[in-house]
Amino acid sequence: AMDNDDMRRGKPTTHIAFDEATAILAGDCLHDLAFSVLVDERTHPDPFARCDLVRALAVSSGPAGMAGGQMMDLIAETTTFDLPTVTRMQLLKTGALIDFCVEAGAILARVPEENRVGLRGYAHDLGLAFQIADDLLDVEGDADVTGKAVGKDAAAGKATFLSLLGVERARQQAQMLVDQAKQHLQHFGEEADLLRDIADFAVSRKH
Repeated sequence: AMDNDDMRRGKPTTHIAFDEATAILAGDCLHDLAFSVLVDERTHPDPFARCDLVRALAVSSGPAGMAGGQMMDLIAETTTFDLPTVTRMQLLKTGALIDFCVEAGAILARVPEENRVGLRGYAHDLGLAFQIADDLLDVEGDADVTGKAVGKDAAAGKATFLSLLGVERARQQAQMLVDQAKQHLQHFGEEADLLRDIADFAVSRKH
């Protein structure tokens, strides 16, 4: 219906292994399952924390997040996007759910709002770096390693960070974003080392 990839993570996608209707229903069910996990008392004993989690995921996955970014991605097939528009699309499509993951950790730990600024800056930069790395894999990657088709963006004529910046500049931009993301964590100690490692992995990954 949208992405149409035959393979993901080295396995046939659901609409290939089964059919499109099953794939859509599976997506709907997984979406509902996510919310059922968030409202479960085992997730957090504080009902206000659970409400915050539900609200954060709803925003990140809806029109102001992933769904909105995906709609922009569909429009990109027939419209020429400039760099600010591509950046906006990827912040919604890719970055919004990364942002939720970081925000959810802060909610679960009951980190005060004023102490989440650095975490949100980290998520913002990580999301863009991750997408640039994805664009690089689409051009330079091996389908047997990435586990999905490569060269799709160019074939569809979509504007990407690579088509607008060039390979080397895009690679430099990704590394700059990773360095910037880690800088946002400067007020945290070793408890944020996993987040720093994730930022490094975002641009060094092969799949």
